[in-house]
Amino acid sequence: FVDHRKVRVIGGQGGGGGHSFYSEPRKQFGGPDGGNGGDGGHVIFKADQQIKSLSSILPFYQGFHGERGGSKNCYGANGAYVYVKVPVGTLVKEDGKIVADLTRHGEEYVAAYGGAGGKGNRFFLSNDNRAPTLFTPGEPGQERVLHLELKTTAHAGLVGFPNAGKSSLLRAISNAKPAVAAYPFTTLNPHVGIVHYQDYEQVAVADIPGLIRGAHQNRGLGMAFLRHIERCHFLLYVVDLSVSQPWIQLQDLKYELEQYKKGLSQRPCVVIGNKIDLAQSRINLPLLKEQIDDRVIALSALTGNNLEELLLHLRELYDSYVKTEQSRGQSPVKW
Repeated sequence: FVDHRKVRVIGGQGGGGGHSFYSEPRKQFGGPDGGNGGDGGHVIFKADQQIKSLSSILPFYQGFHGERGGSKNCYGANGAYVYVKVPVGTLVKEDGKIVADLTRHGEEYVAAYGGAGGKGNRFFLSNDNRAPTLFTPGEPGQERVLHLELKTTAHAGLVGFPNAGKSSLLRAISNAKPAVAAYPFTTLNPHVGIVHYQDYEQVAVADIPGLIRGAHQNRGLGMAFLRHIERCHFLLYVVDLSVSQPWIQLQDLKYELEQYKKGLSQRPCVVIGNKIDLAQSRINLPLLKEQIDDRVIALSALTGNNLEELLLHLRELYDSYVKTEQSRGQSPVKW
């Protein structure tokens, strides 16, 4: 899963103008008839919901060149556009500033304009100059260096501290295979798993790498992780029930989200108490429910205990999101 790319884009060169004079038997001075050159092709980024990562994006793209103008006032053909498919949710930045935010399938952004075609000598015909020999070359295409950044557009985001069991949970409910190990920061990049339901609906769940206290100040890899959470429509807070006072984890997580972006911690959510198979977790579960108002689903990603309740509630959150988007007249994100 690649979420950053640096891309150099150059528009196609415009075709040069034509230089010729019309000539046929019994008409020696037919005048200039060199046509204009064709415009160079653009380089265009196009959001495609079938593309899920920036891994297929090349470091360099160039539009096709326009053709040279011909005789008999024939214009040169325009250069073909180069379309670069990028995932929905791609940010395009130039010099640190956002120049495009491709959030909808089919949305386009012209990354580099092609150069204008040159003028043929027919263009310079005037009463003062009946036989112009002047023609102009095509202009070069626009050249830019752009940074592409993908904000994960999964429906749900698994949010939790390192070793809370997010990767194990994603493995248990989807087809994703993130690395799982008994040390912090096993996950260094987001993983997106797809949960399939019998009516063929698919819910995308992102395993966001573990946050730490101070993530909103970019401690650890905080900002790199938090920006993925920003695009998730509902959140699954994963807390380790085996540690003392597990509700402190939830308070810290919501604080980090709120400091990063106001209102982020208020999105629809459910609290997942993981590692219920441990004795200490069963003691802490009723204490956690007393401390918080959010719904708590206790389960074990390791043994698969009570995963059904999570899958049913995940579908409820997804259906609620779909209805909300449709009521606003917008199309919900589909995978």
